[in-house]
Amino acid sequence: MNDSSNFSTAERLESLKAGTLAALSLLLAFVLVAIANNIILPNWEALTRLQTTAIDLNLVVRCAIASISGFLFGVTYRYAIRRDTNPQLKAGVVLAFGLVRGLAQVDVELSGHTSILLAKNIGFYAALALESMLMFAIAAIVLDFTIQRHWIEPFNSN
Repeated sequence: MNDSSNFSTAERLESLKAGTLAALSLLLAFVLVAIANNIILPNWEALTRLQTTAIDLNLVVRCAIASISGFLFGVTYRYAIRRDTNPQLKAGVVLAFGLVRGLAQVDVELSGHTSILLAKNIGFYAALALESMLMFAIAAIVLDFTIQRHWIEPFNSN
C-alpha cells in the first residue's frame, strides 16, 4: 500500500492537474447555475432566494468555496476511481461530495428555524442539494473526458 511519502512527483503533478481542472469545472458550473437561476427562477416564487442579485463579496466567497471544493473533489475522484470503470464508484464519489456540499447549505439555511419552515421550503432545499450534485457531476464528466484521453493519467495503484 502506498503512503504519501511514496507518491512520485508525477503522481502529485497529475493530482494537481486533476484538482485544478475540477476546480475550474466546478467554478464554471457554479457560474452557469447562478446565471440559469437568474433567468429561470423569477417564475417560481419559492425558488427566488437562489438568485444571485449582485456581484459582491458574498458571491466572490461562494465562488472561492466552489473552487476549493472542486479542487478537493478532483484529487479525491482521481484517487478513488483509479483505473476502475465501475459507474457506481464514480457516482458514489459525485453523490458524496454533492450531498455534503448541498446538505451543508441546507443546514445553514435551517439553523434557528422551525420544522414548519422545512416543510414550507422543501423545494428550495431540494434545489440546493440538486445544484451541488449537478456541479460535481459536471466536474466528474470533465475529469473522465480528460482521463480517457490521457491528458490526466489515472492514479496508479501499484
